[in-house]
Amino acid sequence: MTATIKQSHFVMQQILNSKQKQPIQSYKTNRFDEVRIRLSKPDALLQLSLLGLVTGILAGACIILFRLIVENLQDYLLPGDGPENYELLTNLEQFVLPIAAAIAIAVMFRWFGKNMSVLGIAHVMERMQYHQGHISVRGFLLQFLGAAFAIIGGHSVGREGPHVFLGAAAGSLMGQYLSLPNNTIRTFVGCGTAAGIAASFNTPLAGVVFALEVVMMEYTVASFIPVILAAVSATTLSNLVFGPETSFVVPSMNISSLAELGLVVILGIVAGACSAAFIHFLQFIATKTRGFAIWWRVLSAGVIMGVVGMLVPGVMGIGYDSVQMALNGELVLVMLLALLAAKIVATAVVIGLGVPGGMIGPTLFIGAMLGASVANIALYLPFETDTHSGVYALLGMGAMMSASLQAPLAALTAMLELTDSAEIILPGMLAVVVSGLTARVVFKKESLFVSMMKAAGQDYDANPVLQTLRRLGVAGIMERNFVMVNPQISYRLAREILQGNSQYILIEQENGEEILLPAVELAKFMEGDALVARHRDSETDEPEELVGDEMIDLLKIPAERLQAGAVSLQATCQEAFELLENSDYEALYVERNNRLQSRQVFGVLSKGMVEKAYRY
Repeated sequence: MTATIKQSHFVMQQILNSKQKQPIQSYKTNRFDEVRIRLSKPDALLQLSLLGLVTGILAGACIILFRLIVENLQDYLLPGDGPENYELLTNLEQFVLPIAAAIAIAVMFRWFGKNMSVLGIAHVMERMQYHQGHISVRGFLLQFLGAAFAIIGGHSVGREGPHVFLGAAAGSLMGQYLSLPNNTIRTFVGCGTAAGIAASFNTPLAGVVFALEVVMMEYTVASFIPVILAAVSATTLSNLVFGPETSFVVPSMNISSLAELGLVVILGIVAGACSAAFIHFLQFIATKTRGFAIWWRVLSAGVIMGVVGMLVPGVMGIGYDSVQMALNGELVLVMLLALLAAKIVATAVVIGLGVPGGMIGPTLFIGAMLGASVANIALYLPFETDTHSGVYALLGMGAMMSASLQAPLAALTAMLELTDSAEIILPGMLAVVVSGLTARVVFKKESLFVSMMKAAGQDYDANPVLQTLRRLGVAGIMERNFVMVNPQISYRLAREILQGNSQYILIEQENGEEILLPAVELAKFMEGDALVARHRDSETDEPEELVGDEMIDLLKIPAERLQAGAVSLQATCQEAFELLENSDYEALYVERNNRLQSRQVFGVLSKGMVEKAYRY
């Protein structure tokens, strides 16, 4: 059968098209487009590795710049030598400095924040969960300046969270600038995370494990190798500037007797309980104050931090000088307990009220004070121990990190790299497992970062199916063998389409809606129409010549047609899956809108292709 239509300009254009040698094709890709499509697949290991290396260098440079600015300003503003001499300030200065920093942060968020309140690692996880790892330049600047003000101003925050955010943002912004697929950008965020932890402590392996265990929540070769290269490159840059020394000088890590493992178990239980209390307090403050404006919350945090700083100045700033004293066994029990309680209160208040700082540093501080306290208390109990209290301080750091961050492997790896001693593995494993189980199973607490996200009304879904779909880009599974045509085409053009072995036909309608037609449906129609023509004219076997320039209306022939919607070339299979589930679309076409060119369509995909991606 043939279609009867008016000889309009639209139809005449189709007749002209039908006389061309080739049917209307999809956008012809260039070299960079082919690289992007390659990166959408899970096996683009070489390309990902090279880009991971570049990400590590960029992240390392951002972290070095941040540290140099913060530490030099601290050294300039504070009395004595070194960046953390808050104890030498007068009481008035200890009270005023956090308030001044809070005013600067409040002004910054008031005029430039645009409702952005949660930063640090929790914000990185939120961007991974809801925005495919896209981090804005605004977020980068707010974190850089806000964390710098907070640390210099003596707020009880750490530098590792800002380091992670800055590293992740560097990778994300690079991927966005190059218009790379979102599954690749997610890997770059993991690379930046590993770079942040590695450059902070000079512990590259701990950075890798932390990125995979906490932020990406996956262990695959495609993500593992780029993350390793990022951690190595960032650590190398950090070593060139700050030297190869780790953040802490630890004593000899020898447990004098296996009988002391009982004390290690007790330490793990206490650390798990302390972690649960810390998380609960922080989550309570964040939840109860969420409705208040960010600048009022930050100003309140400044006042409270000023009061705590006057009473216990050792908790001001990052506090690694106090941690080092605990590792050296230089603090008495009363001071250890005072620092422990003050740090929990100060950090929970400051972070809960929205000051843009990190939580890993305070967690290690709390763990060190807790471990050293347990070792000192054990001297008054029937425990025979000759082990240096610094060993328990380090075990406390690992136990607290494991319980608070729900990252036992990262905590154990960090302890191993900090001590460079295999003898810490056995007690360390025991401490991190017991503390993690206590916080998670006994007290039902999730990690600090997930708790902060939930306090902000968000969540972090680690569904294995969605994780698999996130690792694949739509460009990696799309069907590229297709043609784009208008609804009316000539028989000659239809034959050329079928002879070109196109799998799909994307029909562009005048109303802007697209229909996807499997090419096999057109073949069935052509075959049936040929039989009709042969029956009508028994003198010829060549109905093609009879109807070569006559028109077919692809929207009216009997066929299975799929309503198609647009999905970005950068999208992951998860985004495509959710688009198909939450709309009336039965298929998608992959496009990129270029400001300088017309729309570029790279391929098509059906719901079945997306579902097969999980098995792939």
